[in-house]
Formats: sequence, C-alpha cells, structure tokens
Amino acid sequence: EVQLVESGGGLVQAGGSLRLSCAAFGLPFDDYAIGWFRQAPGKEREAVSCISSSDGSTYYADSVKGRFTISNDNAKKTMYLQMNSLKPEDTGVYYCAASDGPVVPSTFFGTKWYDYWGQGTQVTVSS
Repeated sequence: EVQLVESGGGLVQAGGSLRLSCAAFGLPFDDYAIGWFRQAPGKEREAVSCISSSDGSTYYADSVKGRFTISNDNAKKTMYLQMNSLKPEDTGVYYCAASDGPVVPSTFFGTKWYDYWGQGTQVTVSS
C-alpha cells in the first residue's frame, strides 16, 4: 500500500518561510515524479512544484519561481519544499502527489499523471 505522509504546514506571516516534507512509503517503482499541488478555497488544484526521482528534473509554477525550492532524498524516500518569501496568495491546502512510474518533465504540472495523493496540509499566510 502506498502512503504519502505530509508535514510542515502552518500559519506564517507574509515574508516568512515554511518547509513542507512528504515521506513516501510503498512506491512500486524507483523512477517516478513527486510534487506539491495546492488548492485555495473556490479554486482548482494547481501544481506548485514537482521533481523527478531519477534525474532531478523540476517544475515550478511561475508564481513561486525564485521563492520555492524542491528537493528529493531518494535514500529516505522523502521530498521537501522550502518556501521562502511567502505571500498571502500562497495560502491553501498543499497536497503531496506521486506518479506510478516516470513522467515526461514537460507534463509534470498535470494532475492526471499522479496516482497517489496525500491527505493535505494547510498553509496559511497572513498579511
């Protein structure tokens, strides 16, 4: 059984930082994409940042480029998202997601490629 266990969400003031972690258990393949998606109230779920377990290819949404950094520790099967210079518009529920095999990097942002999802962690940025 695959499990994605998220941690690190919380309440922070604008300009602050948070680090999200996602521990993956039971993924069937060594080559997969893993990333963070967020959903704000009344909005669709969107990709924030994703990374390939095999070659480290990454994707960042334009809105977070230069502020967020994704990394993946294959030995620990844990993925991290360092979020700096947070803005109120970063508020939302952040979901960790992983694919059931390799994903073409140019399509990392598509939710349809991800087979496993965590329960989500709330990130709230106050102004």
